[in-house]
Amino acid sequence: MSARVAVVTGAASGIGLGVARRLAEDGHAVALLDMDREGIAKAVADLEAQGKRVTGHAVDVADRGTLEQVYVSVREELGPVTIVVTSAGIESFDPVLDITPEKWDRLIAVNLTGTFTCLQLAVADMVAAGWGRIVTISSSSAQSGAPNMAHYVASKGGVIGLTKALARELAANGITANTIPPTIVDTPMARKGEAHGDVPPVETMARMVPLGRAGTPEDIASACSYLCTEEAGYITGQIIGVNGGMYI
Repeated sequence: MSARVAVVTGAASGIGLGVARRLAEDGHAVALLDMDREGIAKAVADLEAQGKRVTGHAVDVADRGTLEQVYVSVREELGPVTIVVTSAGIESFDPVLDITPEKWDRLIAVNLTGTFTCLQLAVADMVAAGWGRIVTISSSSAQSGAPNMAHYVASKGGVIGLTKALARELAANGITANTIPPTIVDTPMARKGEAHGDVPPVETMARMVPLGRAGTPEDIASACSYLCTEEAGYITGQIIGVNGGMYI
């Protein structure tokens, strides 16, 4: 496999960290982006200790100006970006009548606009290379709907639509774009929702999964790894369900 330069957002923990580790293991140079400055520093230190070529940047993906500076730094440190995996996201649990304009705008800004910005900033590099891999992390809630999450579901549904649009537009440039919509994954975000009483315990939800367990960041990372290979070059615009059969 040819070594590439990858940007992974939400890379301080959970799915994003799992993806960043896997892509680094695959031989790629990886830029880890996340709001969690301490988490990013630890993840980078761990990967560097393993001899991986990585860099870390603390950034809010809703902050376009800072993101533009980060991409300049990534190119200087690692090279042109031809793989982007967007895992950065936030969630909130609110009945529809309690969703304030501020909450709505924040979820859209991070989950949808942030995803768009992180992808758009890499497209020129991909076009120049005649090769690119885009993988967005959406959510099965955008396929099935979910109560008390209209803002989150709308943002992730937008991610699915955005991915399909980019797949159509960029295909002629050798760029693929696919989305993975997880269901129940044991991550710090899931445990936070559990602790706040917003969702049942992960172990309880896991019993509803046909394969009998919650997903792991590594499960998502494995599929993501394949989608970023040469061998996956004929797969684009697809929703790749990695969910243990929870949503079919």
